[in-house]
Parts: sequence; C-alpha cells; structure tokens
Amino acid sequence: MAGATDKLANRILWGLLIGAIAGVITLLIGPKIPLPEGVQGLLKHAGITSSATLLEAMRGTATVALEPFGKVFLRLLFFVILPLVFASLASGVVQLGRPDKLGPLAGRTFGLFFLNMSVGVGLGLLMMNTLQPGDFLDQATKDQLMAEYGGTAAKHVQTSQGQKGLTLDSVVEMFMPANLFAAFIGSDRGRIGDVLPLIVFSILVGVVGMQLAEERRRKMQEALETVTELMTGIVHYALRLAPYAVPCLIYSVIVKSGLDIILALGAFVLGCGGILMLHLFGTTSLWLKLWTKWSPKEYFGAIRNVLVTAFSTSSSAATLPTSLACAREKLKLSPGTTGFVLPLGATMNMSGTALYEGCVVLFVAQVFGVDLTLGQQVTLLFLSVLSAVAVAAIPGGSLPLIAGLLATFDIPPEGIGIILGTDRILDMLRTTTNVGFDLTAATVVDGMVNQDAPAQA
Repeated sequence: MAGATDKLANRILWGLLIGAIAGVITLLIGPKIPLPEGVQGLLKHAGITSSATLLEAMRGTATVALEPFGKVFLRLLFFVILPLVFASLASGVVQLGRPDKLGPLAGRTFGLFFLNMSVGVGLGLLMMNTLQPGDFLDQATKDQLMAEYGGTAAKHVQTSQGQKGLTLDSVVEMFMPANLFAAFIGSDRGRIGDVLPLIVFSILVGVVGMQLAEERRRKMQEALETVTELMTGIVHYALRLAPYAVPCLIYSVIVKSGLDIILALGAFVLGCGGILMLHLFGTTSLWLKLWTKWSPKEYFGAIRNVLVTAFSTSSSAATLPTSLACAREKLKLSPGTTGFVLPLGATMNMSGTALYEGCVVLFVAQVFGVDLTLGQQVTLLFLSVLSAVAVAAIPGGSLPLIAGLLATFDIPPEGIGIILGTDRILDMLRTTTNVGFDLTAATVVDGMVNQDAPAQA
C-alpha cells in the first residue's frame, strides 16, 4: 500500500512539473506566435473567441477543455465534504468512550494535543501574514482570478470592507444558524455549505453518542466508520485522477496568471516548510525546558530514527511501531502512558496538518484578494484544529476539508488546485511534525503522571 501511495505521489509531482513547464513555455513563446486565420476560425467554432496568438488560444483552450477536466477531480472531493466531516469527527469523539472514565491522563493528553495544534496553526498564520506569498500577484491578476472563480467570494470582498467585527450575536449565528441544513447545503446554487455549523453538530452527536449504552455506542461507531470508509474510497478515486488533473489545473492557472503565480507558490512552500520545522524543533525545545528534564539535543538524538521514518513514509500510522519502540527503549516512558498517548496521537494530534490547512486557506485567500479579518483568522485557527482531528487517519482526506474551510470563508474552493502539486513535498514535513509531537506529548504527560504518583500513594 505504501509503495502504491509513493508511486501516485510521484506521478502527481511529475504532473505538477509538466504542467508548470508547459505553462512557462506558453507564456514565453505564445505571444510571439500568430495563428493562421483558418486555425482561428476552427477555434472560434469550438467556443474560443480570442485566438490571435498561441497564448490567447491556449488561454481559451484552458477555459473550455482543461479546466472542466480538472473540475471532475475537484468535484469528487467536494462530494464527500459533508458526510466525511460528520462521520470522521463524530466517530473520533464516540471512540473516546464514556467521558466519566477518561481520567486525568486523558485530560492532560487532550489538553496538550489542543495546545500543540493551536500553537502550530497560530505560527502558520503569523508566518502567512508576515510573508504574504499570495501578494506576489498584482491586483489585476487577482481581479481576473476573482472574476473567473469568485462567485460568492466577490460578495465577501465587497462586504468585508464594511464589517464592524465580531459580536456575540454574529458568533452564535456562525456556530449555530437557525436552519442547520440550509447551512450544510449552502444558500447559493452549487456552493459548498459552511463547515463550521457541521463541525459543531458532529461534536454534539459524538458527545451524546459517548453516553449511549455500550452495545449501541459500538454500533454507532461502526456505522460512522463505515461512512468514513465509503467517503475515503471516493477520495481514492479522485486521487487516481490527480496525476492528470494537476497538470491541467496548474497549466491553466499559469497561462492566465503569469509567472507571478510560480513565485507565489514557491514562497508558500518555503514559508510553510520553514514554519513546520520551526514549530517542531522550536516549540518542542520549549516544552522540554518547561516540563521535562530532557535537553533538546539529547531528546532529538533519541527520536532521530522516528523522525526519519515519518519523513520517508509520510504516514503517522506506519511510523507508530517505531514510535512505540523508541518511547519504551530510549525515552524510558511507562507502558501505560505510551500505550494511551501514542496511538491516540497518531489519529488526533496533527499539529503539522492543522498548521498546513490554516496556511493553505490564508494563501488561497491572498491569491484571490480575499481579506480575512483577525476574528475570522481566530475562527480559522479553531476550525483547522478540529478538521485536522477529523481527517487524521484518512489518506488524502485533508483536501476535502480544506475545500470546505475555503467555502466557509467565501474563498473559491477551486483554489486548492493551485497547491495540489506541492502537497507531497509538504506532506513529508508535516508528518514529521505530527509524529515528533506525539512523542513529545507522551514524554510530557509521563513526567506529569510520575510526579503525581507519590502524592496519590
């Protein structure tokens, strides 16, 4: 399975390179090559009205031929957003068991998980606001992209300028709208529904499900896991199209936006990769100083093999056996803490994924010229943490969630097409961050439990 995943990821990356190179070549030579009138006439019959040069013809071809193929891939992802968010998040809450049986170990673990992911997203958003890679595009290009993909986003840009900020009433409306299903479906034709009310509803269902009788709770969890597996299957079908859809989408974006989009994408990858590593090594070092007796140098030396495994496999689940062995043999953690924190962290403690999701949403917003207020970015932080938990164990599952987050903030969901080809590169780094913090959380929790043990005795 891992080999097939690697092959698919490599094909997607090659597709990105092919589409980008073809787009650059078209931009460089396209304006210099006039088309014969006969060819222009054929193109006009096909619905491409502006075709005096090769560049204009290829822009028209991208609109009428390449983008529709890319949309098939994107729409398969959009199909699964609502059931995937609901089933994944509700199942994740239900599987925790009865809340009165969780105890202090679980409370500390979940507290560290939430703190870890929140700090990660916060660092990512800080980096994006400072670097602003999406602003490498000039305003004319942003206006063009908004005209093509904008829809509701154009309304957002107009109305956001007159916003007075968040009020208590507006917060209630965001989290708990009067018509829940209308929020799911979306008020505009063809628009993806808002994810925020769906997340709240999913958590409520999961919390109530935790309190059911054991047999009924087990059946509910099995049903939710079945829905998740079905939606994951559709995601896998979509990913099979990705090696062909990615070059179509990136070529279309480049010939329409110019070379600036490549600079913006490169700045995004470097910024996102850098902040992932800063979070892993910087935040972890701070935690070690505050809550453990480990020095950062000794600690990272002890877990080096785990980080290398996570980086090479891009899978938290595949790295779990190595993490468990490292925790027992090198970190000398207690079996009880290790057995609880690490498997749970492999499915829930996804600070790298949460950081990445927040960065992608803000990057696409910058590309389209959509300005997110401070209040909206705080909401984005919260949603990125929850959505990372929801998609933790699903290969490729972050893409539908990112599309849903984009729709929540009235940013064109099609914008994820811009970053699809770079996902493999950053996936290795965010998996390394995820796994590194699983071990750090286990180390911190184990220290806290050992400190309490004498007092309890």
